[in-house]
Amino acid sequence: MHELIMWLVNTIGELGYPGIFLLMAMESSVIPVPSELVMPPAGYLAHQGKMNIFIAIFWGTMGSLVGAYANYFASHYLGRPLLLKYGKYVWITEEKFSKVEKFFHAHGEISTFIGRLLPVVRHLISLPAGLAGMNHFKFSLYTLMGAGIWVTILTYIGYFIGENQELIMKYSHQALIIVVLVSAVIIYIYIRSHKKKSGMSAITGD
Repeated sequence: MHELIMWLVNTIGELGYPGIFLLMAMESSVIPVPSELVMPPAGYLAHQGKMNIFIAIFWGTMGSLVGAYANYFASHYLGRPLLLKYGKYVWITEEKFSKVEKFFHAHGEISTFIGRLLPVVRHLISLPAGLAGMNHFKFSLYTLMGAGIWVTILTYIGYFIGENQELIMKYSHQALIIVVLVSAVIIYIYIRSHKKKSGMSAITGD
């Protein structure tokens, strides 16, 4: 782990901001590059004065958006036709697919935002967004919001902790737990609010 951290620090130091952008684009797509091993080293380099922390956060977030769009377009142009054609063989009927599309059209914003904050989900959330053809402005906005928060947290962990990989992983895990709990609260509030609006619509007949 120590050798991997130092390699990433050296790699990011040599490649600069394009390296952050590339690694985070990979992390946000199907290539398993953990963001916990990319942004803390960038924060450490910012602490040393070798990078600007705000520029590092910017390029890390933009890399996440580009990687997310790679999944978005792949699922939109490749996944949809394949699912509609061969989905019936794995019990994915057109009716079920329509339900997924309908759900994402109704709840795509919150799903995309929360998905970018959660492990594993952040790599996959772009796929249903692409399948459902989510509005590009909304997809970009909520992806940037979610990714920006997570990238900022990890970068500042590296900035304040330095190159101590054990502490970086410890505080990254603690930050993840907090993010998951906050996400659960947001989802709860969203569901309550949505039910309340649905109930009001039923009463008023809208």
